[in-house]
Amino acid sequence: MSSPKRSRHGRTRGLPALLIGALTLALAVTLTGGPATAAQQDTLHELAAAQGKYFGSATDNPELPDAAYSAILGSEFGQITPGNSMKWDTTEPVQGQFDFAKGDVITDFAAQHGQTVRGHTLVWHSQLPGWVGALPSARVEAAMTRHVTEEAAHYRGEVTAWDVVNEPFNEDGTFRSSPFYTAMGSDYIATALRAAHAADPDAELYLNDYNIEGLGAKSDAMYTLVKELLDEGVPLDGVGMQAHLAVQYGFPNQMRANMQRFADLGLDVAVTELDVRMELPADAAKTATQSSYYRQVVETCLAVERCIGITVWDYTDKYSWVPSTFPGQGSANLYDENLLPKPAHSAVRTALGGEDDGGDGGPGALKAQYRSSDSATRDNQIKPGVQLVNTGSTAVSLSDVTVRYWFTSENGASSYSTWCDWSPIGCSTVTHRVATAGIPKAGADHYLEVGFRGGSLAPGASTGEIQLRLNKTDWSNFDESDDYSHGSGTSYADALKIVVYVGGERVWGIEP
Repeated sequence: MSSPKRSRHGRTRGLPALLIGALTLALAVTLTGGPATAAQQDTLHELAAAQGKYFGSATDNPELPDAAYSAILGSEFGQITPGNSMKWDTTEPVQGQFDFAKGDVITDFAAQHGQTVRGHTLVWHSQLPGWVGALPSARVEAAMTRHVTEEAAHYRGEVTAWDVVNEPFNEDGTFRSSPFYTAMGSDYIATALRAAHAADPDAELYLNDYNIEGLGAKSDAMYTLVKELLDEGVPLDGVGMQAHLAVQYGFPNQMRANMQRFADLGLDVAVTELDVRMELPADAAKTATQSSYYRQVVETCLAVERCIGITVWDYTDKYSWVPSTFPGQGSANLYDENLLPKPAHSAVRTALGGEDDGGDGGPGALKAQYRSSDSATRDNQIKPGVQLVNTGSTAVSLSDVTVRYWFTSENGASSYSTWCDWSPIGCSTVTHRVATAGIPKAGADHYLEVGFRGGSLAPGASTGEIQLRLNKTDWSNFDESDDYSHGSGTSYADALKIVVYVGGERVWGIEP
């Protein structure tokens, strides 16, 4: 067996372009006399890169048009995995007719953002088009080999690693039934790996499965399989441990020892699909356990040299697969439905050596609520009602808080008058002004910015209603119907299109 070393392809394993850049930056800072500290690494990927790892996220085509989502995906993570767009039912829905359009969108996004791509997946028992299962057994091997060859060749140079065979085992360690196993027995795995290597000799090739993170029957079966493959000279670079965890179950048994035994075979290990679900509703105890599980996974990967990186199975609850697959469960990801970091995000950052990002429900845990105070959308005034609620566990200094309500100016004067008509905290405490958006967007070329001269908001408390009003100095009309932050509701409700900042950092809402 080979010992830990550089890839057989001659490049350092697990060091994508962003990682190399981060390490180069850290080295440059050291050479110029300044410490290369974790405080200089802002994103999860940069923090991981400073430790010789990557940090990535799964994604999928329906999510990418969400601009706020894509902005975080493209900046926070150095690696992405397509959730569905490279699977067999998408790429070869009809035998011999290949369609890589959706996967190409993912690789294009990665190229634009300096990210690497993990291909997922070439051979899997699930999400197969019907024609595969209908093939006579004698024709399955040729069909599988062609599929692997066509797809791996198409993405040669764009995909750095492939989950060649996904989920080959049952929970007891026996081989899972599939058209491939029925036709070829377990030899289908070696056949798929050889075909992938022939089509793209530079891609790292993995076997990937869930519930193999700790020691047990299923991971034992994977260990036996990979030893046999290596002994036979089958091209194999690593094992992917999905890590779909749940707080109602224990943390994987001896995860570090399990990772290390695969590493000792000369293989890389990657955490490929990490999330930590819980039975809803979430509460403090479940959230604390979730944060602990995320932290332990990161610490385990850091402790095993050949654990090359971690991918979360999409980073936000907004696009989580969990609620539809496990009814009554959810809240599994690092960011909530509003794309704001959760306590688990802070746990990951600190485990990677970074500073706590405040995602623990502490200072800055605010949300905005809104109601429309004017049913007329085409008149000469805009009248939003806004209130803030402290959802955290400590008081928030209001002097650190700003709130932005986006609207369009239409025609007429470019100068504005603004008013606070009433508030239980006193309008003398509330500041207000209109500013021009730095980058005008549809429905948002200006914003009303609200601040506070002082005071604090206790945990669970609300500012109460702040009645605001603005007009152009020539009193010309607005058309609020397409304004980004405008809504028609006349009762207060959470407002994601009104954004709250604490100390200049966004803590609530989605910017236009």
